[in-house]
Amino acid sequence: MTSQVLGAIGLSGGITVASLLAEDILGSADLAGLANTAQILGGAVLAVPGARLMAARGRRVGLMTGYAVAGLGGALVIAATVTSSFALLLVGAVLFGAATTANSQARYAAVDLAEPARRGRDLSWVVWATTVGAVLAPNLVGPAGPLAEAVGLPPLVGIWLISLAAFALGVLWLALRLRPDPLILAKDLVRDAGGATRAPYGGLNQALSVLATRPGARTGVAVVALGHTVMVSVMVMTPLHMSHGGASLTLVGLVISVHVLGMYAFSPLVGRLNDAVGGRRTALAGAAVLLLSCLVTAQAPTGWSAGLTAGLFLLGLGWSATLVSGSIMLTSAVPPAERPGVQGAADLIMGLCGALGGGLSGIVVGTWGYPWLSVLGALVATGLAAVIVLPRATRHREPNG
Repeated sequence: MTSQVLGAIGLSGGITVASLLAEDILGSADLAGLANTAQILGGAVLAVPGARLMAARGRRVGLMTGYAVAGLGGALVIAATVTSSFALLLVGAVLFGAATTANSQARYAAVDLAEPARRGRDLSWVVWATTVGAVLAPNLVGPAGPLAEAVGLPPLVGIWLISLAAFALGVLWLALRLRPDPLILAKDLVRDAGGATRAPYGGLNQALSVLATRPGARTGVAVVALGHTVMVSVMVMTPLHMSHGGASLTLVGLVISVHVLGMYAFSPLVGRLNDAVGGRRTALAGAAVLLLSCLVTAQAPTGWSAGLTAGLFLLGLGWSATLVSGSIMLTSAVPPAERPGVQGAADLIMGLCGALGGGLSGIVVGTWGYPWLSVLGALVATGLAAVIVLPRATRHREPNG
């Protein structure tokens, strides 16, 4: 879980100021959301090769590689800021997305060896471990400014320097402490029990074929993807919405920290709820909270407000419920030998949906304003609820999740 804390520091710090860096380089907010979109897209695209690497070499090598690539991306973002190159910023942001891939795959490592009745709790504790780093990092944006200025860099670069250090420590910790590798051990246990340990990794097509034959897995993917779309779309434009109203970097960091607190801090309770009432009910609760959050943020004035802070907290909490429940639905429906590929495909789909939402969010805000972005988020949350409820109404029963 230590690597999750370090990875969260690196990832959350960069996400907090990415759109602000893009706006500084471009001189306009219209395309600023592309910085976060590139990071999300990178996390999506890198999910499949990351899954291939884990299927072949285990979780440890895959996670270490993800954080190392993210560190390289962070270095390119710093270089882009110094040279005022938006193209280089986007390249760096894509590589930085490898941290998203690593953090996402780490939650699956928690259930490689988990008993079915405890999968929700075990996965949720890994998600919870992200809280410390993810809440801490946005609050370092202001204090990190003098660090950057001390070495002749713009103040917003300071948090990226901290991100690089966090990723380096995360790689070192994984190399020393993640032993034995949980995925390799899980396959060994299946082999010793006389089961099939692995099928040759056939890439994305094979993973999609598995999803096509497993309705529970498809529902799990839909839950995490749509929940992620709502969260990303509203979250990435919130710093600009606040900045345009005169909010300081400290206040921006505070609101993002509250949002991240909602994302991760209560995940153990979400995991217990999932184990107690099932994945579909937990996912439906998450969709309802996402809908409420969008209705709250739609009424928030430009700048800082208590309503905006509350809305971002609810946005994170709803995302937590959809992530945990959807991930368990997916994992429960797929045997161990096929999990890395299917999990990678799920993260790809989730990331692409988030990237689409993040990319369109800047256009929506630039054309109609932040409140309309929240309204569109509410519509997606409503669609998510329909995806959860309609299959149940058709079958007249709730499958295990």
